[in-house]
Amino acid sequence: MEKVSTLFRKPLAVDEAISLVREATRRAETETVPLHRSNGRTLAMDLVATHDVPAFDKSPYDGFAVRSADLQIASRDEPVTLPIQYVQGAGHVGAPLRDGQAIRIMTGAKIPAGADAVVMLELVQADERVVTFKRPARDANISYRGEDVAAGTNLVNRGTRINPGVIALLATFGYERVDVYGKPHITVFATGDELVEPGLKKDEGRIYNSNAYMILAQIEALGGTATYGGILPDTFTSTKRAIDEALQTSDAIVTTGGVSVGDFDYLPDVYHALGATVLFNKVGMRPGSVTTVARVNDRLLFGLSGNPSACFVGTELFVGTYMKTLFGQTERPTIEAQLGIDFPKPNPFDRFVRGHVTIEAAGLAVVHPSGKDKSGIVSSLATCNALIHLPGGTRGFQKGDMVRCHIIDQL
Repeated sequence: MEKVSTLFRKPLAVDEAISLVREATRRAETETVPLHRSNGRTLAMDLVATHDVPAFDKSPYDGFAVRSADLQIASRDEPVTLPIQYVQGAGHVGAPLRDGQAIRIMTGAKIPAGADAVVMLELVQADERVVTFKRPARDANISYRGEDVAAGTNLVNRGTRINPGVIALLATFGYERVDVYGKPHITVFATGDELVEPGLKKDEGRIYNSNAYMILAQIEALGGTATYGGILPDTFTSTKRAIDEALQTSDAIVTTGGVSVGDFDYLPDVYHALGATVLFNKVGMRPGSVTTVARVNDRLLFGLSGNPSACFVGTELFVGTYMKTLFGQTERPTIEAQLGIDFPKPNPFDRFVRGHVTIEAAGLAVVHPSGKDKSGIVSSLATCNALIHLPGGTRGFQKGDMVRCHIIDQL
């Protein structure tokens, strides 16, 4: 019987392939976790302000709460001295301010009733009993209720990755527990008899397994839980058995290698034997044209190239789309950047070049390849913070052209 991997493959446009992955992905289920365990998770709710911030008019400085009318005539030549009614610290509320007096107030304390201004401590002379002012209260110096956030304001949308700043907002509004999307459990396999695990002896003709560990890290960075399934030998039976078993406990499976048309590329046959529906088995892109995605029930199988850069790009584009769809997130941000070198050779397929974007002094984004532009190159991945998208066509690209870049790491 003819191997499935040798059957005709029609390349699909990248955008079409990404759309198929999106359509085949269901939204993740939600769970509730304690606030202190929520960092790095994805919000499954809108973060809404439960009260005004500040919740009351408060002092932004250490100083004295006064009636501005009492200081209208204050000057260096005719200073105004007022008795100190009492001292008010943050978290305490005292009696209303009386006419012709001042209240010593601390940063964050509620403005006493009757006061309409705060004079900073640095601008007065004071002892324990009285305070002297040498100029009027020109500024109110009051943080007014709701000036930061009004109750009912939608602050952070669901689908947002929780970071320390989001945690601060959650705590500010009293969220002790947080609704988040459940992390998908994704099993990762490497395939190929040539692979050796790092740390073991490597015989001639064999290479260390780098792709699987790279994918594990990419999945974790995207917000998933990744499990390493090991290296699968180049046999149909062992590959099918391992993937079949992993399907019982995994939401998705990612493999690297074994999806092309070689004699030992068994994954297309495994997908066929498992009764999987193949969404696509060739994409009009470089690198990673042999990328294959299939579905078994509601689980996706991502068959990625064994070439490191192609594997990296495939994970970002397709596994990344799966993850972001699960979490209701938008795609990774894209920017327009000026190309730093020539790409004179035309290519019929879209190219995704590993790139490094920098922001010039004038604010212009400039992108250079982060290394050699070959699918088997590993060194270009270490400093890659963007994928340079060069659309397919009949012409190349010149230095200075504006190109679209998919941002995958901090600039």
